Amino acid sequence: MGKLLLPQAFWFRLAASCPRIEEIPRRGPRGGLLDLPAACALPDLSALEGRVSWVSVRVGWNPEGLGIAVLAEGATAVASSPVRPAGFADVNVWIDTRDTRNVSRATRFCHRFSAHLTRNRDRKGLKVELSQRAIARAVADAPMASADDLLARADLTRSGWILEIFLPARALHGFDPDTNRRLGFAYQVSDHDREDQFLGVGRDFPLGENPGLWASLELKA
Repeated sequence: MGKLLLPQAFWFRLAASCPRIEEIPRRGPRGGLLDLPAACALPDLSALEGRVSWVSVRVGWNPEGLGIAVLAEGATAVASSPVRPAGFADVNVWIDTRDTRNVSRATRFCHRFSAHLTRNRDRKGLKVELSQRAIARAVADAPMASADDLLARADLTRSGWILEIFLPARALHGFDPDTNRRLGFAYQVSDHDREDQFLGVGRDFPLGENPGLWASLELKA
């Protein structure tokens, strides 16, 4: 059988649970920013395309905002290569606080956040730069959040690396769980050594511009 014209994820409109986690973000001097449990893991659709997943993504929420954890398995050549000391991994996250399924261009409720991971000078850990970026071809832009409001932590683990992000409610225009418990959500994880991983369809489609291609998160009490 030849290669399929459309990825299998294209035929699904994924809706995933996002549990309420009261203790995030964690503000102690030690430990993780989120430490989200396994119950927060999003479905892995890689098997639909015959691929093996190398990333697990977990999400949790509370009235303060949304927490996202990216757990990557395996070290990359870039991780220890002196030729590319600045590059390690990149994560993009898209969020629509209205989960609008019938539009093909981003609205003022659509957000894109980008995390760039680099190696520390001592080569023993990671640092992360997290920022909000504009969405191309948007009919209206979401307010830009201050970088000081965005929380992120990244580190190497025994089996790979982890990135934890907390987006406070004030950085998510339209975030109002009291009246709306569904968010549009998509991600792209890249580490320069392996095939990019997505929640659903990938960059063969205008994923970063079209909220109608994003999955849904159902904020559970």
